[in-house]
Amino acid sequence: MHIAIIDTGTANLNSVAQALRRLGEEPFISSDPAELDRADRLILPGVGSAAPAMQLLRERGLDTYIPKLTRPLLGICLGMQLLAAASTEVPKDSDTMAVATLGIVSGRVLRLKAEGLRLPHLGWNTVSHNGSAQFDGIRNGSYFYFDHSFALELGPSSAGITSYGEEFTSVLVSGNFAGTQFHPEKSGAAGSRLLDNFLHRFNPL
Repeated sequence: MHIAIIDTGTANLNSVAQALRRLGEEPFISSDPAELDRADRLILPGVGSAAPAMQLLRERGLDTYIPKLTRPLLGICLGMQLLAAASTEVPKDSDTMAVATLGIVSGRVLRLKAEGLRLPHLGWNTVSHNGSAQFDGIRNGSYFYFDHSFALELGPSSAGITSYGEEFTSVLVSGNFAGTQFHPEKSGAAGSRLLDNFLHRFNPL
């Protein structure tokens, strides 16, 4: 199996690569659509904010390439948020209220309403899931590792839900696209199983 990690310039790609190597895979890292065409499965990691990440995707032609994919893709953290329609995580000096993202799933990425709670939402929290193939062998309510202040609102693609001041989408599944708000590569056995499920059990029609 050929697994590509998409280089957005906004993530520690090595931690994702190491997690895949622990599963016996040898991924390659690229931002070149011609090279990415070799992949059977793709992973879109990301940290930081949406506006600069989208700028990098546009510069590399990935803003039009990714939405047209018919092969499975997993977005991680910011990578998942970029699959949404828009994000309100914009620079403080911006004259817009939101930045358009890839538009693969409906819904907006909003700042968490974590009244009385610290932001970012950092550390371990539970995920209530719908039993999709992404969660095969993973107990409902398992803990995963989060690090974020913005999250995708609930919607039709919500396959996993987490609460931190309010409920938000922590896992999405829509056709051949999946995503996790948490970092599976930092989430121990449950995270490793989720990555393995994406590689071997996530078979969208």
